[in-house]
Amino acid sequence: MNGALLTLHPVRLLRSLGLGLVLAWVCVNAAAAPTLWDRGYTAIPTPQQVTFHGGDFRFGPGWRLELGTGVRADDVAVTSLTAELRQRYGVTLATGSGSRVITLAIQPGSVAIGPTMDTNREVLAKQAYRLRLAGDAVRLTANARAGLFYGVETLVQLVKQAKGSLWLPSADVVDWPDLELRNIYWDDNHHLERMAVLKQAVRQAAFYKINGFVLKLNGHFEYRHAPAVVEPYALSPEQLQELTDYGLKYHVQLIPYLDAPAHVAFILKHPEYARLREFPDCNYEMSTTNPDTYKLLEGMYQDLLNANRGVNYFFLSTDEPYYVGLADNDQCHSAELAKKLGSVGKVEARFLDRTAGYLHARGRTVLFWGEYPLKPSDIPSLPSYLVNGEAGAPEFNRAFKAHGIRQMIYTSTEGMEPLFPNYDRAAAAQLFHPIQPADRLNEMYQRISFDSSRRDATLMGVVIAGWADEGLHPETFWLGYATGPAWGWHPASLPPAEARRCFYRLFYGEGTVAMNRVYRLMSTQAEFWDSSWDTAPSTARKPIFGYSYGIFKPRHPAQDQTLPLPPVPQGNSLRLAFDWAKANARRVRLAADALPANDELLGLLRQNLKSAQFQHYNLEVFLSIAGLYRQNLEMIRELNAINAALEGAHQAARKAHPNRAVAALDQALETVERIRDQRNRALQEAVDTWYGNWYPRVAAANGRTYLNAVDDVKDHLPLRTVDMSYLVYRELILPLGRWYDQLQTARNHYAAAHRLSPRTRAFDWSDTGHWRRGD
Repeated sequence: MNGALLTLHPVRLLRSLGLGLVLAWVCVNAAAAPTLWDRGYTAIPTPQQVTFHGGDFRFGPGWRLELGTGVRADDVAVTSLTAELRQRYGVTLATGSGSRVITLAIQPGSVAIGPTMDTNREVLAKQAYRLRLAGDAVRLTANARAGLFYGVETLVQLVKQAKGSLWLPSADVVDWPDLELRNIYWDDNHHLERMAVLKQAVRQAAFYKINGFVLKLNGHFEYRHAPAVVEPYALSPEQLQELTDYGLKYHVQLIPYLDAPAHVAFILKHPEYARLREFPDCNYEMSTTNPDTYKLLEGMYQDLLNANRGVNYFFLSTDEPYYVGLADNDQCHSAELAKKLGSVGKVEARFLDRTAGYLHARGRTVLFWGEYPLKPSDIPSLPSYLVNGEAGAPEFNRAFKAHGIRQMIYTSTEGMEPLFPNYDRAAAAQLFHPIQPADRLNEMYQRISFDSSRRDATLMGVVIAGWADEGLHPETFWLGYATGPAWGWHPASLPPAEARRCFYRLFYGEGTVAMNRVYRLMSTQAEFWDSSWDTAPSTARKPIFGYSYGIFKPRHPAQDQTLPLPPVPQGNSLRLAFDWAKANARRVRLAADALPANDELLGLLRQNLKSAQFQHYNLEVFLSIAGLYRQNLEMIRELNAINAALEGAHQAARKAHPNRAVAALDQALETVERIRDQRNRALQEAVDTWYGNWYPRVAAANGRTYLNAVDDVKDHLPLRTVDMSYLVYRELILPLGRWYDQLQTARNHYAAAHRLSPRTRAFDWSDTGHWRRGD
């Protein structure tokens, strides 16, 4: 459509019309004007304005690059453009003469930005650019270097492969961000990527115009002021500065993230720092009244600042400080302070005034989590220079705004799901236990585009978290990492279904097969993996100290997953105490029903490994996870086979066929051994794959030792084991080894009564290294 203008400004409309009319307006306009996707083009984020003025034109060999005003040959925009066109499309730009030319230029003030939610328009303008795409010329103009880089990334993304040629649309693109800071949160609390991998992640983030990379290292950094917390593998200050500089090159702020006063078991579990606990028997939270708490934190802050020069921000995570102002013991008297100040929230405000003040005085903009136990009435006690990372209820947003505190919209691509984020939902009938999974993409889209904070708060950014509490591989997060910040750049511009398709094309390149189906199967099979086991009070770890709204007295047990095991045969008739098959018929049927989908998933992943242009390691990670799904399905099937063998043994014993009975019991025992081998193979394949990018999770290395201790409040799965066996932890604590011994004893008693040979095979269910590699 010649002269068609695409521009979406639901932010401005939302203020005046309300959410319902905005949604209707978006739908009408989406139907009235063609989109880039309609024309076969992809870009994440979607540009703010696209004006089509003709058809498509061919692009490829023969085009040359011309550097205009303000652009140097070594600018990252120039090097990125030439490298990415060569890598993705095999196009090498000429430097000499040629009739078709790409021109890059920086001209301050040349690109006017349109409506934005963020009021810091000077910063937004630096990220703006204009692309003029015509048959013989492409001209990219920006106000500043950041905008030039973002324009280059849009140009690279827009190149379309069709009919054996490369194409670009005849169009004018004017683009700018709605919010200045678009963060992803990278959680290296329970693992650590190798340096080259972290750099790759930062570069990949920049490709999607993400400009904040919030990095949580905890014990994976070499603190000079807290040497006890440093884990066997940790980034040195020199490495962190190198990574910081790498990010700044691509206009990405590498933002340090450090918890306090809560979520600090990685510190308080160490005897050296136990005196800083708010409660002596709980390693979750620091005392905010102990001067030594601030001395330790300020030293750790300074260590991070010294290795992170050039960055403007610091994320001082006040995440879930449940017990601030509640202590009254020999080690902490914060309850007395809360009474004096008037609320527990004001105790937290006092803590922030001291800790954030240290960072603010050293030039950092301090981000924090403005949440419980804060109340709206506590907000005036906070320093006004803070930035709240999680805009919330309207009364909070208004209070923060009135106090001059800017905010961000928080959402997550991963919360507490096991193995894979909830990008899709399984039908309830496909799950053994009902669960209520999130709909990650739709939640991000709705929250970032239409949250009430767009009316009530002073917004400046988004935070997209990928929590590693369940030990997921961050390769599973990229669908959310790419699309969530894109809605921070241009809200409501790309519905989730369309965003998925754009992501698959850009992330994996050409040659993919049924990638939407891959992600659906990865999500739904993770849900079944989770729902297929029961839950029961844990006897494998110490009980939990407290929860969001109080302290348990006495402590409450954590919860573990478990499976019912078949009954061990008893007596000379090998009778069974209950009907395991009847009690578990639905579980077994659902597992059998899920096997064909797992076959399909494994086949699609292997096919895409051969055909996809990019992200082979990502697909290898997915394949290792699909192998864990498979092992769980097979284990349920094998338990059913064990029960069938036991029933066969009972029938044989009743009919006085002892040889058949013993053979059936031996078959059951051998099946348990096979389950262990299948488990260990799936685990080892995952470990081998994940360690391709991660440093090993080990007890000792580099002269440092990992102190193995669980969190007293948060039951994060990776803390249950030192190594990677947390991936099969629920199986390791299943008493199948003891059950095996009991069955072998029953078998031998029966065999002795019928003068048959004993079976004395030793079996260690907890041995994760044993498996028959030839199977």
